[in-house]
Amino acid sequence: MITSDLFIAGGGPAGLVAAIAARRKGLDVVVADGAQPEIDKSCGEGLMPDALATLAELGIELDACAGQPFYGIRFLGRDSSVEACFPKGVGLGMRRTVMHGALVRAAERVGVRLLWNSPVTALGQELLKVGDETVCSRYIAGADGGNSSLRRWAGLDARVSEGLRFGFRRHYRVGQWTDHVEVHWSSGCQIYVTPIAPDVVCVASLARVADLRLDQALPRFPELERRLRGAEAVTTERGGVSASRHLRRVTRGNVALIGDASGSLDAVTGEGMCLAFRQAVALGDALALDRLDSYQSAHARIRRGPALMADLLLLLDRRDSLRGRVLAALESRPAVFADMLATHVGEWKPLGMVWPLVSLGWGLLTV
Repeated sequence: MITSDLFIAGGGPAGLVAAIAARRKGLDVVVADGAQPEIDKSCGEGLMPDALATLAELGIELDACAGQPFYGIRFLGRDSSVEACFPKGVGLGMRRTVMHGALVRAAERVGVRLLWNSPVTALGQELLKVGDETVCSRYIAGADGGNSSLRRWAGLDARVSEGLRFGFRRHYRVGQWTDHVEVHWSSGCQIYVTPIAPDVVCVASLARVADLRLDQALPRFPELERRLRGAEAVTTERGGVSASRHLRRVTRGNVALIGDASGSLDAVTGEGMCLAFRQAVALGDALALDRLDSYQSAHARIRRGPALMADLLLLLDRRDSLRGRVLAALESRPAVFADMLATHVGEWKPLGMVWPLVSLGWGLLTV
C-alpha cells in the first residue's frame, strides 16, 4: 500500500504544478494518470507572463530556448487592429508536449511519486485503487480535466453555468511574421496564432459550432490565409472543447478540485494555465494549514477577474456590430487596450478595469 498526504488524480499541468506546490510545503504527494508522458492537448500553447511568474514562484523555470518568446497581444478584425506589449515580462509559446515534459521533470526533482499508465479504478474516502496499487491518502485532489470522474464521485458536479465552444489546432512551418500572439476575429469564430519556434506557429480556431474545421475557418481570414498559403503543416489537426464552466463548490470533505476539473473559462482569455497554476499555489497553502475550506474562497477570488474578461470577450464574439465598433475604438485609443491587457495579466484588483472600460465606452460614442 502507498501512503501519502495528498493524492492527485490527473498528471497534466494542473496536477503536476499542484503536486510541486504541495511538496514545497512538506507534504508527501502521489500523482496518477492513465496516460504516459508527454501528454498533448489541443490549445493555443501560449503561456502569459503571469503564468510564467507563478511557476517561477514555485521554483519552476521553463527553458525559453525550448519555445519562442512573445511580447504582447494583437487583435485583428475585418477593418481594425490594435496591439499592446505586456507591461512586465514576456510570454512564451511552447508545444504542449514540451511543457508537460518539463513539468514532469520538475515534479520528479522535488520528490513527487508519479504513477503513469495508472488510471483510478476505485475511489473511497481515503483508500483508492490506482492501476495495480492501493493508495491511502489524507487528501484527494481531482485534476483529471473537464470530464472529471473524481468530481462526479465527490458530488461536486453541480454547476452555476456552462457554455461550450469547439477548437482545432495545427502547427505550420512558416517564416515568423509576429512577435505577439495574434487573435483574428470574424463572425462566430476566432483564430489564434502563437509563435512557438523561430519558424513554427501554432494556429488554433475557436467557434460556437462543432464542425468548423481549420481549413473551413481560414477563408474567413484572408490575410492570415495568405500568410499560411503553401506553408508546411508539421502536425495533424487536433480538436478539443473549450468550456466555460462555473461550479457551485470545488471542495467537499477531504476532496478538492483543480484546473479544468474545478471549472474553466473559455480559452479566449489565454489565462487557462495561469488559473490552474494559481489554484495550485492556493491549494498548497490550504493543505499546509490543514484548512481545505480556505481553498474554496481562494479559488473564487482567483477566478473573478479572468471570468469578467471572458464575459467581455465572448460578448464581442456574439455581437458582430459591437465587435467592429469596439475594435475601431481601441485602434483609435491603443492606450486603453494596453491598460486592459496590463490589468488582465497583472494582479487583479476590482477597480482595475473601471478606467479602461469608461474610456472604451467614451470611444464607442465617438466612433
